[in-house]
Amino acid sequence: MAKNNLFHSTILLALDVIATVFFAVTAVIASYMAVNTEDTVHKVASLWGKTLLRITGVKVEITGEENIPVDTPLVFMANHQSNFDILALLANIQVQFRWLSKKEIFYIPIMGHAMRRAGYISIDRENHAKAIHSLSEAAQKIREGKSVMTFPEGTRSRDGRIRPFKKGLFYLALEAGVPIIPISIKGSRAIMPRKSLQINPGEITIIIDKPIYVKGYSVETRDDLMNAVRSVITGNFYDEKGNNSL
Repeated sequence: MAKNNLFHSTILLALDVIATVFFAVTAVIASYMAVNTEDTVHKVASLWGKTLLRITGVKVEITGEENIPVDTPLVFMANHQSNFDILALLANIQVQFRWLSKKEIFYIPIMGHAMRRAGYISIDRENHAKAIHSLSEAAQKIREGKSVMTFPEGTRSRDGRIRPFKKGLFYLALEAGVPIIPISIKGSRAIMPRKSLQINPGEITIIIDKPIYVKGYSVETRDDLMNAVRSVITGNFYDEKGNNSL
């Protein structure tokens, strides 16, 4: 049985790699031909997410789409359990957004170039000054009308529990002056845990909550803002006993 699961995961991973290379190349080519480069590349990325979810047999149930305002840019904040979170969000959040992502991902051949063409923003976690500059760049993009997708934990959970949030993203939301949309993702860790190459077909649940407006908060009170967002996400993620409600 274990051998069959390993073989199945190997086939799925191979197909995923092929699809990823194909869509990355397509995104780069399309970016040089399209009038609106960033939006076009993001649409290709969304199709990439849908394709990989279909290949791997992962279904996504999404609720709360009506909570996304349509007349303002936003900062989306989601918990992070698995690489499949990225696919699920790309495939199912039906608005244009840009990713904030660690700089190392931008070094990946072809994919990194496609991400730059999409207008995604790299964050240098090892250099505080550069990280602040990246957040300021992101805030400017938001003020220009672009929404941003973020993982406030900074990385995937090691044990399935929600990690502490990074304060920098709340500085970003305050500087941009736009609402935060809390997103709770459940089920993705069972599909592909951190540091695992095994893929288990299953279902991911995405819960989009009501906007949290930053008006009334300041840099001095950003911990209160962070706790408000975290409370919403953990409230959806854990059951009444504090267990992961997968």
